[in-house]
Amino acid sequence: MRQDHAKFQERGAAILVVGPDGPNAFARYWAENDLPFPGMPDLRSRVASRYEQEVNLFKLGRMPALFVIDREGVIRYAHYGDSMSDIPPNEEVLAILDELA
Repeated sequence: MRQDHAKFQERGAAILVVGPDGPNAFARYWAENDLPFPGMPDLRSRVASRYEQEVNLFKLGRMPALFVIDREGVIRYAHYGDSMSDIPPNEEVLAILDELA
């Protein structure tokens, strides 16, 4: 998403990454990778649980999930990954944003 961050911004979308690491690990990763959008630690999986994100220890932990949430807080698109690499391509997410516009 970093590579296409400007395209997401052009569509009025904000990206927020939520992950299972603690605040120090998140801050370090964001600093090392110069990410242009915010990241939020979810060490106790409260956000993951609310959005029913799967945790599968046999597949290395928390499975990827991606949501498009509109300004009213309604989930317009949800993708729950089956593996760590199961993440929709940016083009697919950008097309969904275009459809919602």
